[in-house]
Amino acid sequence: MKYLIVGLGNIGDEYRDTRHNIGFRVLDAFAKASNIVFGDGRYGATATLLLKGRQLILLKPSTYMNLSGNAVRYWMQQEKIPLENVLIVVDDLALPFGTLRLKGKGSDAGHNGLKHIAAILGTQNYARLRFGIGNDFPRGGQIDFVLGHFTEKDLETMDERVAVAIDMIRSFCLAGIDITMNQYNKK
Repeated sequence: MKYLIVGLGNIGDEYRDTRHNIGFRVLDAFAKASNIVFGDGRYGATATLLLKGRQLILLKPSTYMNLSGNAVRYWMQQEKIPLENVLIVVDDLALPFGTLRLKGKGSDAGHNGLKHIAAILGTQNYARLRFGIGNDFPRGGQIDFVLGHFTEKDLETMDERVAVAIDMIRSFCLAGIDITMNQYNKK
């Protein structure tokens, strides 16, 4: 069984370690913990690992956030991965920092990456792991906030929250979405 795990973010040094790039951060940590490295490929950087007989393809799209659907569609087709085996790791303004929520479907909630993925795939029925980045910004300051860097307070618990996100990805692939949601969404 193959799984496509997509961490959303923007390429380029100016976006490195920003809140909007939490998907990249989670996948980088997952790759490091698994002793694998990303290689450049079409529409993004990929790394492949085996997890108890399952093949996980980690993808960091190079399409920029607003065109993420192109990378997702390409790799789904290239690797023949069904929609139910796709998981998108994404930043979420509606959740307090470090809160993790797995959902099997839902709206894009104004997130341009999710909006493009839904438009390209023709459905919002795909799994997403929402990583809360908080919403401590003044009115009209949303763009600066998501493209800004985490606070020192956020960074104190970042590694632990990223580790939980990785555990959730593993559980999604091994136990399925329902068991993973029941186990982790309550925390």
